[in-house]
Amino acid sequence: MRYLVQHGVRESHDKRRDLWQSYLEIVRLARPRAVIMENVPDMALDREMFILRSIVRRLEDWGYSVQERVVDTYRYGVPQFRQRLILVAVLGGLDFTWPVESTKKVTLGNAIRDLPPVDPKDGWASDANGAGWRRYAGPRTEFQREMRSLVPAGHSDRIYDHVTRRVRDDDEAAFEQLDTKTRYSELPEELKRYRDDIFDDKYKRLDADDLSRTITAHIAKDGYWYIHPEQNRTLTIREAARIQTFPDHFRFAGAPTSAFRQIGNAVPPRLARAVGTAVATVLEQGAPGLAVTTSDTKAALANWFHSSTEIRPWLRSGSRWLVVLGDTVLGSESPTVVNALWPSLSAWGSPSRMLDDRDRVVELVSWLSKPELAPQLLGLAQAFIGDEDALSDDRLTALVAEGALRRGTAELAMLANPEGEEPVIANTGALRVAGRYFQGTERWLKNRSSDGRIAVSRLIGFDEESTKAQVALIEVGAHVCTPKAPDCSACPLAAWCKYRSER
Repeated sequence: MRYLVQHGVRESHDKRRDLWQSYLEIVRLARPRAVIMENVPDMALDREMFILRSIVRRLEDWGYSVQERVVDTYRYGVPQFRQRLILVAVLGGLDFTWPVESTKKVTLGNAIRDLPPVDPKDGWASDANGAGWRRYAGPRTEFQREMRSLVPAGHSDRIYDHVTRRVRDDDEAAFEQLDTKTRYSELPEELKRYRDDIFDDKYKRLDADDLSRTITAHIAKDGYWYIHPEQNRTLTIREAARIQTFPDHFRFAGAPTSAFRQIGNAVPPRLARAVGTAVATVLEQGAPGLAVTTSDTKAALANWFHSSTEIRPWLRSGSRWLVVLGDTVLGSESPTVVNALWPSLSAWGSPSRMLDDRDRVVELVSWLSKPELAPQLLGLAQAFIGDEDALSDDRLTALVAEGALRRGTAELAMLANPEGEEPVIANTGALRVAGRYFQGTERWLKNRSSDGRIAVSRLIGFDEESTKAQVALIEVGAHVCTPKAPDCSACPLAAWCKYRSER
């Protein structure tokens, strides 16, 4: 799609990205007892997380408690690597508990090895499948038995939709060369039909002893990413359905390409059943209590920002330059040193003022025994002179890439005076707080790009106080919820924190 946009074939703004607003309008009018949304993780992982945070805020305003997470579907018995963003909202503020994850991993072989062989020369209308089904010997694994459980007794020896595209002779020869680790670029030149610099992984032999790669709607156009682990052909409709956990009694309408598209676009039924059952349990049995909302945690953090002495002074300055200056010079210093030197630093309210006072800069950093800071600070000031957008997000990001500025400092500067909506920053301190708050552990320290950022966004909300809440969260992680000696009595989130309740 990026290629089509670049060449003017598609509009740069994909209107499908706005369908969430129509979905929410239906929720507003119908006021269902529960809401379940599913989408790709990218919906939540843009820099500002605008869509997800907007959805949560609106649902909470309408009286729903909301939880969202990026789910690895294999943890619910789906035999493929497939991540999906799942959002659950329950009317009346009831607390929702996510379904328990499975301890068993269903491999591709567990899922499809009972299905009969298919000749690569067979096509959609082959004689072997002339009746619409093939002979089936029976299931052998727990997963296969579940897939067959609702097949009518009279059809127990039949498997439907076990068809795929006819394989070209040259493709069959190429498939023969592939094992599960072979890349397309490693095939002999005479077997390549595509450029291997662009299509390095055009052909992919799946591994029967591992998860399948994600089944997507693209399988309707070609199946080269989904080559059977043992046979020289692409997956059949039934195999793709099994990998998505559609049971064998389920049939697909339309042409084979339409069936593949339906399968690739679907929520895996095993995942849907797990989440839906958990929601039904809350609706039928109630919940142990009311959920703590994003509005609650955001307000607590924002109030702490306004009242706490732990907030470093440059983070209240509203100046990107002063944040860069303060964090670079004093970010690792004690409160005593910060209080002593900040008045002198803050007097350099612009890069030009600092450049006019070079001798004083050298003197000040010498007090800290950091003489190497002087050329760095003067270089930063010079980089910002003469460009009205010098402290723009792009410029700050470029300085990080050049090694002239720490990423954490640049991110704090962006929060001081956001360009549009503020970014969601998942630094180590913020992730530590989020992990302890929601999980009682520091699980998200290694998962900052997906669930970690979602957890941070749930704590800071999305309104005019969210920037202050985010700064407070970062400062709580730096000075209160420390790695070895957290001071829970000073934490604004302590009343709801799982870590504190379990200590």
